[in-house]
Amino acid sequence: MITTTGLEKVYTSRGREVSALRGVDLHVREGEVYGVVGTSGAGKSTLIRCVNMLERPTAGTVTVDGVELTALAGSEARAGRELRAARRRIGMVFQHFNLLASRTVQQNVELPLEITGLDRTGRRRRAAELLDLVGLADKARSYPNQLSGGQKQRVGIARALAGDPKVLLSDEATSALDPETTRSVLELLRTLNQELGLTVLLITHEMDVIKSVCDSAALMRDGRIVESGTLTDLLATGGSQLARELFPLPESGTAGPAGTVLEITFQGDSSGQPFISQLARTYQIDINILGAAVETVAGRQVGRMRVQLPGSHQDNVVPIGYLREQGLQVDVLTHETTGALA
Repeated sequence: MITTTGLEKVYTSRGREVSALRGVDLHVREGEVYGVVGTSGAGKSTLIRCVNMLERPTAGTVTVDGVELTALAGSEARAGRELRAARRRIGMVFQHFNLLASRTVQQNVELPLEITGLDRTGRRRRAAELLDLVGLADKARSYPNQLSGGQKQRVGIARALAGDPKVLLSDEATSALDPETTRSVLELLRTLNQELGLTVLLITHEMDVIKSVCDSAALMRDGRIVESGTLTDLLATGGSQLARELFPLPESGTAGPAGTVLEITFQGDSSGQPFISQLARTYQIDINILGAAVETVAGRQVGRMRVQLPGSHQDNVVPIGYLREQGLQVDVLTHETTGALA
């Protein structure tokens, strides 16, 4: 649904070139919620603004719903019309709401429909439908300064849906909200994704947002995507930095001076299996549990455990093989790595 290839964006400031995007390749499948996470300055917001052509890329291509937007970004009148038509199929939700204070909630939702030339009756009907969809039917005549932050963001979402888009872009839409309101807005985005078949691309710096609502994710750093995939695949990938940040493992014990430290990740049905006690009984070994946690990620129960087995790695080849035969992801860590990943 959304594909970028070799995407680059270079800004010139005081005679100096600054690269915000450095060859970004991204693919968002139709109907999924895809999160891009990274620290400030990683290039996340520039990426999403290039996807809907609010920023024109320096190089590379952007394709949305089969239309290459970068090919329509020239100055020719026909290309400009085609680009505007394509962009109407892309909804955008902003961090700071961007509502017009002088307009009522209903009038804010109607604004994009005015621009497209829809008649007054059609605008009112569509705005009423959307406000009901986001749970604000009773706020139609209110003004933005009479709303809470979460309500303002719901108005922003309703406005973004006015053109019946296939894609919804969210640029840090929950970063200005408290945790409870954030959860309700994320639940709304997931509901819209499921009920309307929307493809959602969201930008965030919060791992909890990725964990609670996304199907897939990408980690950005210094204008590049350094890791990406479905959350399930990432959690099953040994050494995945994004998986470790999504699901940090608390330390509750100290590794001994000798032994083999393992990090074990288990998902779905395997999360309820007593594999540690089975391992101890089968091979008659003492196991030191250093840390463990179980969480729900992308609607799926996921657990991670760090343990120490007595003896060297070579001494534990058979027990490690046994764990992997149970469908578990097993990473062997050195003592130095253990400290770095804690």
